[in-house]
Amino acid sequence: MLLTWLTFVGASLWLIILLLPWQPGSTREFLDGEPDDCSDDLSDITVLIPARNEAEVIQTTLAGVMAQGRDVKVILVDDQSEDQTAALAGEMFETDLKIISGQPLPDGWSGKLWALHQGFQQVDTPLALLLDADIELKPGILSKLRREMMKKKIHLISLMAYLRMVSPWEKLLMPAFIYFFKLLYPFRLSNSDFPWVAAAAGGCILLRTDMLKAIGGFAAIRGQLIDDCALARKIKSMGGRTWIGLTHSAISLRAYDRPGVIWHMVARTAFHQLRYSITLLLLLTGVMILMFGLPVAGLLFPSVTAVMLSLCAFITMILGYIPTLKFYHLSWKWACLMPLIGLLFLAMTWTSAIRFWRGKGAEWKGRAYL
Repeated sequence: MLLTWLTFVGASLWLIILLLPWQPGSTREFLDGEPDDCSDDLSDITVLIPARNEAEVIQTTLAGVMAQGRDVKVILVDDQSEDQTAALAGEMFETDLKIISGQPLPDGWSGKLWALHQGFQQVDTPLALLLDADIELKPGILSKLRREMMKKKIHLISLMAYLRMVSPWEKLLMPAFIYFFKLLYPFRLSNSDFPWVAAAAGGCILLRTDMLKAIGGFAAIRGQLIDDCALARKIKSMGGRTWIGLTHSAISLRAYDRPGVIWHMVARTAFHQLRYSITLLLLLTGVMILMFGLPVAGLLFPSVTAVMLSLCAFITMILGYIPTLKFYHLSWKWACLMPLIGLLFLAMTWTSAIRFWRGKGAEWKGRAYL
């Protein structure tokens, strides 16, 4: 009886997610560039790139910026790189590129935000594009972002970069990473006036510089590990409007072809998402087991009702994930592995918690954050 009741709860949770009015699994919030739209005057935009040890990709990133239009300004903050990042960047632009040598990281700042803070002091344009050093922009997307911002009167517009999905591990886990992010931060709610959901994707953010100054600049969020969502939340709290969507026109150049790399990426901030709360961690564990473990285990239960409920949960789980796979041109068959995927992400979250309890905290680019 108890097992049947638990399978009913798990199936109900999946059905609720599928029927929610804001449709967290939908991919309708997206924005792509128009390749022929690369002749606009972009002199009102400064592209701000924090870069630390990005020699392998920095020229590809800058080439994507150069292809966007005329007179775009670029400020690259070389965040104490130990490779040829700055030298290789300097070969790309004859003009309109300023390279800043980053200062040592002060206490209380995350590395990326400190680099952005230094670069922002040199920005004198109405708009700034915050671009990760490993993001390649496809032609026309920057003009499209600016038009959407003006048309919708938005203060911050961001795109969830198209993550690399080549290796089996990438195909297994990277679409799910985006899917779970959208469950946690439903794009439709974030893009509305709903006050309690604010999301942004830090790899590609176009914002109004006057709004950034109004919230106190990057100093206002200087210690945040999930800095993109913190920035969106701060802007929303000031009465600003934000928008986030998927895209095929901002491509991540970062490879996640080994499970350890993906594991580390998720574990870096997962427990922070739970506010370092063991109560929330245990609650999440119970919910994830109900939603991902029971639909498989329930198929082996002796109760016919439990088996039917488990089958319904499994089918609903697949239906909710298929739009994400379709957006990234992957086979729907990957959705059949969702029980495994969900439990792997739960294990990553526990890894994040264990690291925190052992005093290791988050680590990225050779820097540790407690």
